[in-house]
Amino acid sequence: MEIASIICIIIAIVCLLSICFISIYNRFQENIIRINEVESNIDNVLRKRFDLLNKAIPIIKEELPEVENPLSPIEELPSKKLSNFELDRSLYPIINEFDSYKDKITNSEFQKIAVILNETEAELIAYRKYYNDVTTDYNRLRHKFPTNIVAIMCKYKNRNYYDNKNILKSDNLKL
Repeated sequence: MEIASIICIIIAIVCLLSICFISIYNRFQENIIRINEVESNIDNVLRKRFDLLNKAIPIIKEELPEVENPLSPIEELPSKKLSNFELDRSLYPIINEFDSYKDKITNSEFQKIAVILNETEAELIAYRKYYNDVTTDYNRLRHKFPTNIVAIMCKYKNRNYYDNKNILKSDNLKL
């Protein structure tokens, strides 16, 4: 009778540990899915920005013939293999150059591009904040007990913030 009781207790403990593991694993998966979704959204907005800037080049050339190669750094971007972080940083100087032409060009298509670029900036700000929030949740799971045990077992790595601050730095980790 005692052996049966011990086996039942062992089975109950294993079942309880399995349920805990599955629950924690699902929390990680939920965060990973959310991070992947927002990365995809950021990628779409960055592609849209890239396309809009490319679309503006012929308009700038037509309206300002004295400008030889407007937005020239954009031509180099497709040949580089850039992450979303790097592409976002690379587009800002090009957008600043684009902004310098806003007062000089009255073409309605150019002005529409300018408006859409501003809208995409607002989208990116929201997506960055959401990405950083979800990344914070994910990284906190990695550092807290008992979820850190599941993170080690599943080999989950720390994620960087969108602004490339690494949460491993003790001044950035606030649990």
